[in-house]
Amino acid sequence: MTDPMSFSSTSPRHALPLLFAGQSQKELTVNEAMVALDALLHPAIEAVVTSPPTAPANGQCWLVGTAATGVFAGQTDRIAAWSEGGWRFLAPREGMRAYDISSAAYRVYAGGSWLVPATPTAPTGGSVIDNQARTAISAMLTSLRAAGVLA
Repeated sequence: MTDPMSFSSTSPRHALPLLFAGQSQKELTVNEAMVALDALLHPAIEAVVTSPPTAPANGQCWLVGTAATGVFAGQTDRIAAWSEGGWRFLAPREGMRAYDISSAAYRVYAGGSWLVPATPTAPTGGSVIDNQARTAISAMLTSLRAAGVLA
């Protein structure tokens, strides 16, 4: 006799709720998954905070910082998404990128924490100055900042 099939109740990567055959009120499960997908698809966070904002708008997201308080307590490094149904806390995955609106830069989740890529310093001084190299490097840095890759 074969083992009975076992189905998970959530998706493997982001723990989105899954439907079951014959499930009642499927719309609740689907809507919950859609709210999470809306926050995770090309995520943008308002800022890193340790306490919930007082008047969040529907669809806004924040990154929960360390030593969080209130309903954010115990949610460090999660994306806190506000919806009509309240707060949703979404766990990041290795390699995930989120645009931080407050710092105008991308954050990358790597090694268990959110990192902001360091901005290389522009060349200065030296005994031999290559103007073309400096111009090219400065143009690259300007382009990377404008693209939101560097702060």
